[in-house]
Amino acid sequence: MMPRPVLFVVDDEPVVSAIVKRLADPVGFDVVVCASAAEAIGRMSERPADMAFVDLRMPETNGIDLLRQIRDTVPSCEVVLMSGFATIESAVEAVKLGARDYLTKPLDLDRVTALLKDVRDEATRRQRLVKTESRVAHQLEYHGMLGRSAAMQEVFSLIRRLAPHVRTVLITGETGTGKELVAHALHQQGPRRSRRFVTVNCSAVVDTLFESELFGHVRGAFTGATEHKQGLFEAAHEGTLFLDEIGELPLTLQAKLLRVLEDGVIQRVGAVDARRVDACVFAATNRDLTQDVAAGRFRSDLMFRLNAVEVTLPPLRNRPEDIPYLTSAFVADCARRLKKPVLGVTPAAERILASRTWDGNVRELRNTIERACMLAEGPYLTDRDVSRDAVARRPAEGSAVDRVDRGPVPEIPDSVERERLVDVLRSVAGNKQAAARTMGISRRAFYRRLERYGLHTATPVAPGGPTRARQLKF
Repeated sequence: MMPRPVLFVVDDEPVVSAIVKRLADPVGFDVVVCASAAEAIGRMSERPADMAFVDLRMPETNGIDLLRQIRDTVPSCEVVLMSGFATIESAVEAVKLGARDYLTKPLDLDRVTALLKDVRDEATRRQRLVKTESRVAHQLEYHGMLGRSAAMQEVFSLIRRLAPHVRTVLITGETGTGKELVAHALHQQGPRRSRRFVTVNCSAVVDTLFESELFGHVRGAFTGATEHKQGLFEAAHEGTLFLDEIGELPLTLQAKLLRVLEDGVIQRVGAVDARRVDACVFAATNRDLTQDVAAGRFRSDLMFRLNAVEVTLPPLRNRPEDIPYLTSAFVADCARRLKKPVLGVTPAAERILASRTWDGNVRELRNTIERACMLAEGPYLTDRDVSRDAVARRPAEGSAVDRVDRGPVPEIPDSVERERLVDVLRSVAGNKQAAARTMGISRRAFYRRLERYGLHTATPVAPGGPTRARQLKF
């Protein structure tokens, strides 16, 4: 069951509140009646509103001031002002502040009913879109990674092809793109999935202890070595060793790592005998190792040895079409962990998320959504929830983000994306402009998707006559 939208009626005249409530109940709203602005703001902090009918003239606080407070408290709330003393000046000010409409008393009951139905239908469409995106996100998930973009689908395909055979892989990509998830996916898809997966962060281990950590030591090898210790290579025997931030590995250890990769032999610190190990080695870095080799910070022979096979993860800014699905997955996860009734994001919040450059990539997006879920006061994350001090402006129509190639996605059926478009079109009776607005994308981008899936000629048809034009003919 989808939650019923919430309507606040704020008026010091009980008769007006009763009329609006009588009209709103059958439309499908839960109605909260408040006699003052202070009462309304207090109750909205406990139960955010989807819509509010506000009297312009009330004791203590007028409707314009309350409209400002509602925009600050619940940005996604649609506000309708009511007044028996309407003026052009107050109407213009209300519209500038974001009011949905401005009604004169006595109320036009048909107009009030139409407003209520419009907001209810928009809320219902939003809920359906969120459920569709959540379903698609689940279908697109691959070993903890998610992406319908061609770039990410190519990464998934490469992992599937490499995993059964590869023993050494270099995983490259910016911070936060999911390099460790790729390593886990290669391990889980490979023949050693039942063996250990051992991780070492090369930037977090003290240089003087690094050799001992990797290769182990014998008792008495150095001060404090009171027992024999197994190294991480031995711990990963017949399994996988993941060397994260390999670019931070000290030069003194790079030669020893090269020997292990070539000969499969290690020697514990202080030991005489060598030991043979059999481990897959996956290394990851966010640095350009070619530049490090030129600067003398990394051995060229080790780079070539690690780079026999390379998996490169694209930055999030190069695949903005994945942001809605990542957002949906992160919202669902955070809502479950934080035990908050958050369903999704508003179109305004979606546009802000799509406009950022995401220097921290998927990790930054996940952290942003988690922080927003903590702050959220309603079922949808608003633009205020996802904002930060310096938010990049939304790209102009036809900009680089808007021109991203959305070509066919390999190995994921196009029917998944087509079904999503059909669901949205049906929910708005074929109104393409409304559909684009519901999905939070530009009309140009929406029309490109329609053409790609052969939906640009879809028209509303009325199986039972022109008054029932709610189905689409494809």
